[in-house]
Amino acid sequence: MQNHLKELSISESVDIFRALGSKTRSRIIELLTSHEMNIGELSTKLGLTQPSVTKHVQILEEAGLVVSDYIAAPQGTQKMCRVVFERIVVDLAPKAMLDEGFAEIELPIGMYTNIEPIPTCGLATREKFIGLVDAPISFFLPERSQAEIMWMAKGWVEYVFANTLPVNSHVKSFELVMEICSEAPGYNNTYPSDITMWVNGIEIGTYTSAGDFGGTRGQLNPTWYPDNMNQWGVLRTWSVDSDGAYIDGIKISDVVTDDLNINPWAPTVVKIGIKPDAKNVGGFTLFGRGFGNYQLGLLLRIRHDEINNQPEIQKSQTSEGKPQNPKKKASATSTNKPKKPSR
Repeated sequence: MQNHLKELSISESVDIFRALGSKTRSRIIELLTSHEMNIGELSTKLGLTQPSVTKHVQILEEAGLVVSDYIAAPQGTQKMCRVVFERIVVDLAPKAMLDEGFAEIELPIGMYTNIEPIPTCGLATREKFIGLVDAPISFFLPERSQAEIMWMAKGWVEYVFANTLPVNSHVKSFELVMEICSEAPGYNNTYPSDITMWVNGIEIGTYTSAGDFGGTRGQLNPTWYPDNMNQWGVLRTWSVDSDGAYIDGIKISDVVTDDLNINPWAPTVVKIGIKPDAKNVGGFTLFGRGFGNYQLGLLLRIRHDEINNQPEIQKSQTSEGKPQNPKKKASATSTNKPKKPSR
């Protein structure tokens, strides 16, 4: 599988929806997500003729959902097919361009600024465990900056995102995307955990993870990583706008963007953790680019617009109580008008 996640605007997804508007083609995608297959194998699974399957595959190729290679076979060549994406996310809102008020920052999960891990806990790079498993001091070793997976049964972790928005910006919406699950000894697919997020000290809300997932290996996990540990998480998007806070579009609180104090050229502090009085104290696991099923760390997105800082021209009086010359007032205002910073 070449890529695990593809994000599209609604206008970019038309061809994909058209290609998937067939039960046969949808079934082909399902079959290919497990492993590559040739046309003959797909024909057998679907109960269709090979020319018919070839036509369906061609439509999926044109939509960018499937790629194929011709390889040598005992009797000539065979066409091997594989899917390009594991997950496609379609944003129904208009896609903002970078110069239209959109900022994106990705942090590796090992680049935290403060942490309080409580066992069971640990972290690892693509090559090895960092320090000792279930030893909180391991989280303070220098190599922790290279961590691609982190887990703890209780506690919290804090990240600081460098917010370099234009100085006259006003934040419209905030999003944080992550691959996450619970943390149980080994793994436990039914192990709920109430995971809470704070932004600049403001509690956004709580997400209940269904379990600490294992039994099948994460697609990105290195070969040395044990099978009896958690393997993958689920992709979750925390978001806040002027109407409230959400997880994957489901409202979780009435916190709005203006509550978060996200300001230009100021740090944005994000905290993820388990509250001591949570109903389900089941820990959490964060997956980075090198573990789990999605090639990303913590992805922050901010949409913003521009504030008009020009002061209003108001009538005023002189010390004698007489109105000032309006032409003189307008001229002074024009002279002192702040310049917009260049983009």
